[in-house]
Amino acid sequence: MTEKKIQSIRGMNDLLPTDSASWQQIEKIVKGVLNSYGYNEIRTPIVEDTALFKRAVGEVTDIVEKEMYTFNDRNDESITLRPEITAGCVRAGIEHGLFYNQEQRLWYLGPAFRYEKPQKGRYRQFHQFGVEVFGLEGPNIDAELILLTARFWKALGLENHTSLELNSIGSLEARANYRNALVAFLEQYKDKLDEDCLRRMYTNPLRVLDSKNPVVQELLNQAPKLFDYLDEESKQHFEGLCRLLDNAGIKYNINQRLVRGLDYYNRTVFEWVTTSLGAQGTVCGGGRYDGLVSQLGGQPTPAVGFAMGVERLVLLVQAVNPSFNCDNSIDVYMISSGDEKTISVAQNIAELLRDSLPNWRIMTNYGSSNFKKQFAKADKLGAKIAIIIGENELTNQSVMIKNLQTGEQIEVAQKEVVQTCLAIK
Repeated sequence: MTEKKIQSIRGMNDLLPTDSASWQQIEKIVKGVLNSYGYNEIRTPIVEDTALFKRAVGEVTDIVEKEMYTFNDRNDESITLRPEITAGCVRAGIEHGLFYNQEQRLWYLGPAFRYEKPQKGRYRQFHQFGVEVFGLEGPNIDAELILLTARFWKALGLENHTSLELNSIGSLEARANYRNALVAFLEQYKDKLDEDCLRRMYTNPLRVLDSKNPVVQELLNQAPKLFDYLDEESKQHFEGLCRLLDNAGIKYNINQRLVRGLDYYNRTVFEWVTTSLGAQGTVCGGGRYDGLVSQLGGQPTPAVGFAMGVERLVLLVQAVNPSFNCDNSIDVYMISSGDEKTISVAQNIAELLRDSLPNWRIMTNYGSSNFKKQFAKADKLGAKIAIIIGENELTNQSVMIKNLQTGEQIEVAQKEVVQTCLAIK
């Protein structure tokens, strides 16, 4: 009986070497922007206590109700593969005393997990870039995060393919007042609401504003406006943010139906959206969550952040610039006659090159003594230079260096290899 072929779990994809170079380049660009703003990396576990997400994200959200990978460990304790990373950052900050009378500007990159229908750019294991800032409460830092994300798009060639949606959802008290008015409105039109909206109407009614159902969206044109229920401090905060963005030349659209999907947000919420991936999609989203630290057991701490999915970001970069790829070719390919002595010398010269040229990609051939096949391999790898060591070179303590772009070759002493390679490239 033939054993069943083992494949990856549905929605959890392999990233192959042909794609990883593009990911690395995009990650390098994003990390460079974050570094230029003085932000520091934090890494948290991918598994957390289930209670963390129930308390942070909200028990009546789709994430907690439908999408979390939750199981009991061998101590019969409930643990969960993180569905998002903000909660883990807050937990780590409280646990390690990062927030007390301190300001923290943090970023992270890592996998997260949600059980939902896999589709292009959205998988059950996905990767998030995110930023979290703690200890600053004015609109200035909200504006900086938006300026920072705008710099991402510029660095990645996406500035003409993304647009900013902006809103304020006010304080918890203002939202509670609005929630009552919205529920009273929706109760009049239950017959027009779909199953999802009916389910959310009493548990998380603001999410109805985010419905993609065109019938519901048409109905919401008559609904009370959240902006009319904002407290004065939230209005001033939002007006200050808009002035800062105007002064910085950042265009935005105020979208009063933008609420974001997690319970912990307050005041500022924003999304960067695109139409360059077909239907309009969110590339990056975030906002303020001033109550989350105290909600999870810490001292009251103002906080704001955002996250973006790396899979969707890569898709967008490739859609906008189909020729976007990274030079993954080899700089130097070491070719030898294949016996133990020449391979040993080839390895030593390769190590010398790596010492002197740490950013170069240098590969040594193993397994074939046929020079023709070795040159064919070098061509396939896109190598720019071949260094050849045969019996004569071994005797003369020299190497033959061939410029694979022009076909020219020269014999030089082994001690001159680095300078000669630099001159060719």
